[in-house]
Amino acid sequence: MINVADITEHLEVVGSDGEHVGKVDHVQGGEIELAKYDWGSGLKHHLIPITWVDHVDKHVHLNVTKEQAKAGWREKH
Repeated sequence: MINVADITEHLEVVGSDGEHVGKVDHVQGGEIELAKYDWGSGLKHHLIPITWVDHVDKHVHLNVTKEQAKAGWREKH
């Protein structure tokens, strides 16, 4: 079980393939908002569901690859 409190601002988010997806801006509801000013997130805010998180240590590790995350994330408007 993921402790959402462990997902803190500026932690790097990595896909299950070890590739950089983005950095945490903050957690809102059941989603992680990725920081806008990060090349991984395409310089836009993107939202990914908490359900994609496998575990958290010094990084947020997803249970999907970088490409799966980019294909499924939601852009914040």
